[in-house]
Amino acid sequence: MSKKIVVVNAGPRKGWNTDTLLMEAARGAEVAGAEIIKFDLFKLEKYTGCISCFGCKREKFKGHCICKDGLTPVLDAILEADGLIIGSPNYLSELTASFRALYERLIFQNLTYNVENPCCNAHPIPVLFIMTSNAPDTMYTGLVENYKNTLTRFVGPAETFVSGNTLQLKDYSKTDWPWTLFNPEEKIQRRETVFPEECKKVFEMGKRIFSY
Repeated sequence: MSKKIVVVNAGPRKGWNTDTLLMEAARGAEVAGAEIIKFDLFKLEKYTGCISCFGCKREKFKGHCICKDGLTPVLDAILEADGLIIGSPNYLSELTASFRALYERLIFQNLTYNVENPCCNAHPIPVLFIMTSNAPDTMYTGLVENYKNTLTRFVGPAETFVSGNTLQLKDYSKTDWPWTLFNPEEKIQRRETVFPEECKKVFEMGKRIFSY
């Protein structure tokens, strides 16, 4: 029976940086024999982050978010999955609001507030966390490490991949004012030379992490 790997795109742009890296990692997992279930958070029905209802702290709902909305199928799929690949672009030095909404509910449902047993997740699964950013790869090392540690603690052993200095537009000259913060030629060159190598790296990560 093949392993089920949930892939979550927390970015809005299909076929661009985050989505491409996620699908390459998923392709690696498929080569390792996994079945892929993908969710695009920007295409779901309306949802919110954690509403602090504390329903998941009741014994009969322990480890399950009881808030029913567009994120419910995603959370349910992750609970039944054998692995998780999740990615988001960096917006204003953080991840997207869509990522945060899922992250809050994914983590909080497993948080017990109990010193002896702080996590009630009975089914830890491997996680590959991918972040893209137009800033350099090393700009948000601390942020990525914090997410890695929390995912490892409450979801399962996590690995990370960061793609920085990404291409945002196919043609920077078509903006209404010059984006002088960036060098379009360098961005395009990186997209054509470095980004394909990053795709190969996440493919290999997906194949390795989910080949168990």
